[in-house]
Amino acid sequence: MLKKWLLIGLLCCPLVAVAAEAEKEKITLNFVNADIESVVKAVGMISGKNFILDPRVKGTINIISSSPVSRELTYQILLSALRLQGFAAIEGQGVIKIVPEADAKQNYSPTSERKLAASGDKIVTQVYPLRYESASQLVPVLRPLISPNNTIAAYANTNTLVITDYADNVRRINKIIDAIDQPNNGEMVTVRLEHASATDLAQALNRLMSDSAAAAPGVAPGSAELTRRIVAIADSRTNSVLLRSDNPSLIMRARSIIAGLDIATSVAGNIHVVYLKNAEAVKLAQTLRAVMSGESAAATGGTAGQPTPLGQQVQPAGSPAASGFIQADVATNSLIITAPDNVYNTLRAAIDKLDARRAQVYVEALIAEVSTDKAAEFGIQWQFLNGVNSNSVSAIGGTNLTARGAGGNIIDAAANLSSLGQGLNIGITKGMINLPGVGQVVNLGVLARALATDANTNILSTPNLLTLDNEEAKIIIGQNVPFVTGSYAQTGTTATATPFQTIERKDVGLMLKIKPQISEGGSVKLQIYQEVSSVDNTTNTGGAGLVTNKRSIESTVLVDDGRIIVLGGLIQDTVRDGQDKVPLLGDIPLLGGLFRYDKRQRVKTNLMVFLRPYVLKDAESSASLTDSRYGYIRDQQDVSRLSQHAILPDMPVPQLPSLIPAPQTKGDSKIQTVAP
Repeated sequence: MLKKWLLIGLLCCPLVAVAAEAEKEKITLNFVNADIESVVKAVGMISGKNFILDPRVKGTINIISSSPVSRELTYQILLSALRLQGFAAIEGQGVIKIVPEADAKQNYSPTSERKLAASGDKIVTQVYPLRYESASQLVPVLRPLISPNNTIAAYANTNTLVITDYADNVRRINKIIDAIDQPNNGEMVTVRLEHASATDLAQALNRLMSDSAAAAPGVAPGSAELTRRIVAIADSRTNSVLLRSDNPSLIMRARSIIAGLDIATSVAGNIHVVYLKNAEAVKLAQTLRAVMSGESAAATGGTAGQPTPLGQQVQPAGSPAASGFIQADVATNSLIITAPDNVYNTLRAAIDKLDARRAQVYVEALIAEVSTDKAAEFGIQWQFLNGVNSNSVSAIGGTNLTARGAGGNIIDAAANLSSLGQGLNIGITKGMINLPGVGQVVNLGVLARALATDANTNILSTPNLLTLDNEEAKIIIGQNVPFVTGSYAQTGTTATATPFQTIERKDVGLMLKIKPQISEGGSVKLQIYQEVSSVDNTTNTGGAGLVTNKRSIESTVLVDDGRIIVLGGLIQDTVRDGQDKVPLLGDIPLLGGLFRYDKRQRVKTNLMVFLRPYVLKDAESSASLTDSRYGYIRDQQDVSRLSQHAILPDMPVPQLPSLIPAPQTKGDSKIQTVAP
C-alpha cells in the first residue's frame, strides 16, 4: 500500500512543476516614459519575436499593468501602445517591422475577403465585394470611420471595396457594410395619365415632395437625401409618370396627387405657358405651328396626304375638330399654347426635346504664308555729249537702257543724280554741259549699275470663332477702305466748279465666315468662306482707283472634332528674265556686256489655309476653353510689361481682370464682378 502512494506522489510531482512554471509565465509590464526602442527590445525578449525599427520611429511609451499578463499578450499590448503613438507593426516572414502608420498601407499585410479572421491592432487589408449597394457611394460614408493614415477605395468594375486598416476596426466596418448592403425594397410604379402632361406633372411632383420632405424633422433643406426619398420621371411617349421610392406611403401620396390633377377640364382649349431654357421662342413657335397644320389625317377618314389640324387625329368620329394656337412671348422667351389636353401633351413632349442645350463649335483657322522675292540687276550705259556745245560738226551718242523714271536710266542720272535707285552705281563725269531745251546737266559719260535684293516673308494668322450649332458667324480683321464709284464737276453759271464724288467703303483684310453643323458621330460639317485681301498701293495710278489683292476660299467640308483639315492653298513659283541691249553689239561675247542691261527676278509664294474645329457640348468645356485663352492673353500682357527705366517714369500697363469672382460679404449685391 505504501508503494502505491509513493507511485502516485511521484506521478503528481511533474504536474505541480508545470503549474508552477505556468504561473511564472505571467509578466507585469510597467514602462513610464520609456524609450520606444527599449520597450520593443524588452517585448521581443519576452515574446521571442524579432523586430526591425524604422529610423523615423522615435518617442516614449507608457505601459502600466495592474496584474500580470501572459507572454503572448505582451505583443498585443505593444501594438496598441504603438498605435497611440502613430506607429504600426507589419508582420513578415520571421520578422516584424515597426514603421510610421502612414507608410503601413504600402507594405504587405494579411488580405482576406468578407470574413476576417485576424483581430487586434494588426494592419490588414479587406477586399469586400458588394451585392446590392454601390461601392463608390459607400466610400464617403465609411471614410470617416477609417484611420486618417489608412485607406478605403472603390473599384467600380466589380463593385468592390478595398480597405486597409487595423483588424479590429475592419471587423467593425464589416458589420456596418453587412447592415447597409441589403436588397433595395424600393417600389417602382407607372402611372398612366389621361389628361395632364406627364412632363409638367413630374416636375411639380419633384418640387412638391422635396419641399414636404424638407419639412420633416432631421432633414436639412436642400439636402441630397430629399431627391432620394421619391423620384418622379416623365415618359413623354406614353404620357406616363414613373414613381420610385423606398417609402410606400410616399408612393401612395404621389398617386393621390396625380389622380387629383389628372382630370379633364370643362373648356375645349386651355392656356398653357411654357418657359424655354435654351431654344428661341419665336423660331420654336413657327416650327410647332407647322407641325400642327401639317399633320396628315390617319384615323379621321380623311383623304390620305391631306393636311389636317393635329388635334383631329385623336378626335372621335362626328366630333368637331380640335384646334390649337401657339404664340411666342419674346420678353420672357416663353410659349403661350392654347390647345386641348391631348394636343398640348403631344406638343409638350416635342418642346422638351427641342428645348435642349445646343452644342457650340470653336473654330481655329490657320493661314500660313511664306514668300521669297529675289531680284538682280546689272548693266553698263554710256554716252558722249562733248560735241553738243561746239559750233563745228560733231557727233554725240550713247546707250539708253531701262525705262525712264525707274531709277537706273543714264539720262535721268545726268539730269538728277539723286534719281538713281538703290544698289551700286558707278559713273564717270566730266564737268557740266548745257543741253538745249533741257538745261545744265552733268556730263555723265559712263554709268555702271548693280543691284541684288532678297526679301522673305513669313506670316501666320489664326482667326478664331465661337458659334452655336447651325448658326452663321463672321469675323473681320482689317480696314474699311473707301473706293471712288463716281465723280462729277458742275460749273453752271458760277465761276468756280463744284465737284463731288460718290464713295463706297469695303472691308479689306482677313475675313472668316462659317456655319457649322454637328453630326451625332462627332464630325462637323462646315460651310466656310475665307478671304485675305490687301490694297496694292503701287498700282494706284490715274483715275482707275485702288487695286486690291484678294485670295478667297468658299467650300463645304466635313472634319472630325479637334482634327486639322486643309482648305486650300497657293504654291506659286515665278521666274522673270529681262534684258535691254544694243542690237548686234550686245551679243558679242564678253564685250557685249558694255552694251547690255540684264534683269532677273524670282518670286516664290507658299500660302496654305488650315481649319480645326472643337465641339463644345456643355458648360464645362466652354469654360475650360475660355479660361485657357484668357490665361494666354494675360501671360502675353505680363511679357509685354514695360521695364523699369532710370529716368523715365513707370507707366501703368492695361491688364485683364481675373476670372475668379471677388469675395462677397453677406448683404452684398448678387451681381458678380471680376477682381483685378
